[in-house]
Amino acid sequence: MTTDKAEQQSDSTRYDVVIIGGGMVGASLACALMPAIREFGLKVAMIESFALPEHAEEVLYQPSYDDRSTAISYGSRCLLQRLGVWGTLSEHATPIEHIHVSDKGYFGKTRLHASEHGIEALGYVVENTWLGRVLLQQVGESSAVTCISPASVSALQTWVDGDGQSYQRLSLESENGAQQIDARLAVVADGGRSQVCQQLGIELQQSPYRQCAIIANVSAEKPHQNVAYERFTAQGPVALLPLHEANASPQNRSALVFTVPSNDVETMLALDDAAFLAELQTRFGYRLGHFTGIGKRESYPLSLQRAKEQVRPGIVVIGNAAHTLHPVAGQGFNLALRGLVTLAQQLQLGLSEGKSPGCLQVLQAYVNEQQADQDQTILFTDQLLKLFGSSNPLVGHARGCGLLALDLFRPARHAFARQAMGLGDRLPRVSAGADQ
Repeated sequence: MTTDKAEQQSDSTRYDVVIIGGGMVGASLACALMPAIREFGLKVAMIESFALPEHAEEVLYQPSYDDRSTAISYGSRCLLQRLGVWGTLSEHATPIEHIHVSDKGYFGKTRLHASEHGIEALGYVVENTWLGRVLLQQVGESSAVTCISPASVSALQTWVDGDGQSYQRLSLESENGAQQIDARLAVVADGGRSQVCQQLGIELQQSPYRQCAIIANVSAEKPHQNVAYERFTAQGPVALLPLHEANASPQNRSALVFTVPSNDVETMLALDDAAFLAELQTRFGYRLGHFTGIGKRESYPLSLQRAKEQVRPGIVVIGNAAHTLHPVAGQGFNLALRGLVTLAQQLQLGLSEGKSPGCLQVLQAYVNEQQADQDQTILFTDQLLKLFGSSNPLVGHARGCGLLALDLFRPARHAFARQAMGLGDRLPRVSAGADQ
C-alpha cells in the first residue's frame, strides 16, 4: 500500500478505480479487486478521511472492552475465505453456534443450531479493530493499491480526454494540500451519511424507524456458550452476540445492541451503569443470569435508507452509502460484502471483454445481478422489524405460534437459518485468494 505524493507527475494520478472510503466496505472491495489487479494490471487508489496505518501488520491487536463488533454470516465467511483474509480473521473470531429468538411477553421461541447444517458455526462475531487490521494488511500487500489518507473529496466531476476516455476527476483536500486525481471508476463507499452522494445530488429513499440503537459490550454471570440472542420487546429488539475474551474462562462477554424509542435514548444514556443494566435485565431476562458489567455506550439513529441511484457512468455507490438497514438481523455488512464481491466480479468480466471499469453497461450488469439480493434482504429485515414491532395482542400471539412452529417444523427452520446465514440466494463467485 503506497502513499500518494502531491508532487508526483500528472500521469501517476490516473487510476482505473478509486475507492472513496477506506473502512470495512472500501477495504474489502480493494481485497476483492486483487484478482483483476493481478490479471489486468488494474491501478487502484483508496481514499480515507481518517489516518490509516502505513504498515497495518505492525499495529498490535489489543482488544478493548469497548471495541465495536460486526456479525459475519456463514456466507460472508465463505466469501472472506475466498478473498484470502479469513485464515487470519478467524484467529479472533467468535463462532455463533446457536441462535435463540424470543418475543417478550409471549410464548414460543425459535432455536437454530449449526450442527443441524453440518457446519461449525452459523456465523461469527469479529471486533472491528481486528477486522480493519486484517483487511488493511491484505490491501497493503499490493503495490498497485495507493492509499491516500487522511484526505477528503471536495468535488467530483466528469471529463473526457483527447482519446475519448471518460474519467471522474476528484478534487482532494489532504495533509499534502489540495490535489486532483482521475479515475475511470469512482466507487462511493463513505458510509450512510455519504458526503460524496450529497455532492453528486444522489437522493435517498428514507424510512425512519423512530428508534435508536445503543451499543456496548456487557458481561454476564453465566457463560454465553456461543449463543447469539435476539429478544423482541415492546420497546424494540435486544441482541446479544457472543465475544471471545483471551485468557478468560468461562466466556461471559457479549456485544449488545439495545434498541430504544428515539425519545428515550438520552434518558437511557444518562443512566449510570447499574441502572442501565437493570433496564437491560428487565427486557432480556435471566438466560445469562445477572449482568455484571458494561463498557462504553454509544448510540445512533435507525432508519431504512436506499440510494435512488446506485450507478452512473463512471460512478457506483456501495455499502451503507447505497443501503442502510436496521441491525435487527445483522445483515448490513453481509449484504454489502456480497454486493462488492459481485461488483468486482462484473468489473473483471468487463475488463476481459475490453470494457472500461466505468462503463455503464458493466455497472448496470452489477445492479441487475445484485438487485434481487438487495430487495430480499431489505424486505426480510424491514418486515421482521414491523412484525415484531406490532403492539396488537392478537399479532403477538400469532408471532408466538409462528416462532413455535418455526422451532418445530424443520424445513421452515432451515429456510430461516439459510437467510440468517446469508445463504438465501447463491453466493457471488470470486477468484480464490490466499486461503485454500
